Order: sequence, then structure tokens, then C-alpha cells
Amino acid sequence: MSYGRTFPLWRAAAGEHWTAYVEHTFVRRLGDGTLPRAAFLHYLVQDYVFLIHFARAWALAVTKAETLEELRHCAGTVNALVNEELSLHVGICAEAGIPEAALFAAEERPENLAYTRYVLDAGHSGDLLDLLAALAPCVLGYGEIGARLGREPHAETYGGWIGTYAGAEYQALCCEVGALIDGAAARRIGEAPEAAPRWEAVTGRFVRATRLEIGFWDMGLAP
Repeated sequence: MSYGRTFPLWRAAAGEHWTAYVEHTFVRRLGDGTLPRAAFLHYLVQDYVFLIHFARAWALAVTKAETLEELRHCAGTVNALVNEELSLHVGICAEAGIPEAALFAAEERPENLAYTRYVLDAGHSGDLLDLLAALAPCVLGYGEIGARLGREPHAETYGGWIGTYAGAEYQALCCEVGALIDGAAARRIGEAPEAAPRWEAVTGRFVRATRLEIGFWDMGLAP
């Protein structure tokens, strides 16, 4: 999936880190159904906590927006995270006897803490493009993972999770985020962003966030 013009450039710059992220053992075992249920639930609890901070980061993006279109997209993403994506985690965990109050109160693992605070710091210290570079590996990486697993033969064990990220609604969101990134890059560093002085620094944010995603999957395998 391309998800715009800027994302493929960032993806290519991440190189082996991107491959290690989207083809992680955790991801492969989600697809073939061999991931232990305890590991999946541990991941979901931590991902719930992650998404709370992720929603806060997108709320910060609202304050960084410079156009009405940017503002509307960022505000809409906050709504989608809080009122839609979190429901996936809440529903699966409820079936396992874990209430939402326990999810919200869960202790944040160090890997989670490092990632979420990195993203928030990118937003506080930079502009919208800096923040989007740190947010993109999660949004678009899950889109790529979901699309691939959805196309391949996969076990039904985690079909609900795969279906969410492979589904038309999430894939449309990824395309919208890709377009948002393209617009933010053009507006802030030019129509040929890869030639801009800031390009290397912004790309570095994307690569670091990708490496933190790898750490998040590693955490998922170590409940």
C-alpha cells in the first residue's frame, strides 16, 4: 500500500527496521493463529493504554493544524480512536473477563511509556509534520499489516483483529492520513520535501518511531 507520496519515502528510509516491524514474529503468529491467548490479551491491555496517549497526541495535532482541513482531520481521528478503535480492545477483553476500568488503570510497561512519550514530545517540540512523522508508523503500519494478513490465508483465531485493520474503513483512514501527511509536508517544507533541509530530521522521527514499534511487539511476546 502506498498511502500517499511521503509515506513510501519514509518507509524506504526505515529499511530493515520497517521489515522487522511489519513482519515481526508477533505479527506472523497473529496471522497463523499460534500466538498464545495470554500474549494477545497482554498486548491488547497495553495497546489500550497506548491508544489513550495516541488520542492525546492526535488532540495535540489539532492545536498544530494550520488549515481547516488539517483541523477537521485531526479532530476526526481523535473521535475514531476514542469511540471506535478502543471498542475493539474493550470488547475482546470483556469476553476474557477484563473490564474497561481495569484497562484504563493498567500499569504502563516501559516499552509503552518510551513510545508514547516520544510521540508526544515530537508534537510538543515540533510542528504538525514532526508529530505526523512520529504517528505514521502506527497508523500506516497497522494498515499495511492488516491489508497483508487480510489477503493471505489466516487462522480465524484473531480474525476480528485482522478484519479491523484489513477492513475498508481502516484502509480509507490510512489513505486519508497519507494525504494529510503529504499536505503537511508540502505546506511546511515544500512540494519536493525530500530536497528540504528538514527532511532528514523529520524522516529520523519516523524511523525512531518504527524502532519503538518493534519494541512494542517484543513486549507483546513477553507478558
